[in-house]
Amino acid sequence: MNFQQLRIIRETVKHDFNLTEVANHLYTSQSGVSKHIKDLEDELGVELYIRKGKRLTGLTEPGKEMLPIVERMLLDAGNVKRLAEHYSQRDTGTLTLATTHTQARYVLPQVITPFKLRYPKVHLKLHQGSPDEIVEMLVDGRADIGIATEALGDIPELASFPYYSWHHAVIVPVDHPLSKLDKLTLADLAAWPIVTYHEGFTGRASIDRAFTHAGIEPDVVMSALDADVIKSYVELGLGIGIVAAMAFNAERDNQLQRIDTAHLFDANQTKIAVRRGHYLRQFAYDLINLCAPELDIEQMRREVAI
Repeated sequence: MNFQQLRIIRETVKHDFNLTEVANHLYTSQSGVSKHIKDLEDELGVELYIRKGKRLTGLTEPGKEMLPIVERMLLDAGNVKRLAEHYSQRDTGTLTLATTHTQARYVLPQVITPFKLRYPKVHLKLHQGSPDEIVEMLVDGRADIGIATEALGDIPELASFPYYSWHHAVIVPVDHPLSKLDKLTLADLAAWPIVTYHEGFTGRASIDRAFTHAGIEPDVVMSALDADVIKSYVELGLGIGIVAAMAFNAERDNQLQRIDTAHLFDANQTKIAVRRGHYLRQFAYDLINLCAPELDIEQMRREVAI
């Protein structure tokens, strides 16, 4: 048994038993993948896969029971490497952070700058993706830390911790009629075409929930992944925008106005998450501490170690 065979077990499940995709992901050939599978089954004396002709269609019962063991073995193999690096190269290494565009663009620069000053030799990989992609990267070990508003608190394999709370705001062109109202209502917003985030991104669920509870159906004419795109189309007159309040900068966005709407939409909670059992080096915890100084790092270590 070798680690390549274990990786193949994990990747066949992840890629719906498509051996071509598994081979591409592992930078090998399909025939090589098939041989590894056969050699492992011969060594263990059990079939791990359900077959239909030459195709794999699922895991057998032994295969299903083996999968979580394989996941733990691969996780711990990575932990051994990170542990060795922690003691042999204390202030050097790689830290992979997976997050959304909103966090990367508007929140993390104030954290990453002091982190890089403290750890100039640490290579920080910043991956931007959807909340679901962030979860996937954390679970399969490609990311050390994940930061997002959605999804991170719902996954048993992840230990998640509160980072900060925030609200949405409405953005409109300068001197827009909505900017002259004393206090906006949802009905006021619904009278205009709306540009906001895609479903599943940056608190979109709280926007939809507010309108639904009020019995109002907004006219969402366009959705986008990030606030920069939303602001661009608001400037073009496509509609009013609903964005994360921190995405507005009065100096930079001087063609727009921000209208606070904390009274209309629920607060959103952005979280920091780590894969349970994933060994984090000290500089990773230092980055988390820069993000949220109020977090108990020792308590976090205990929860991540579970």
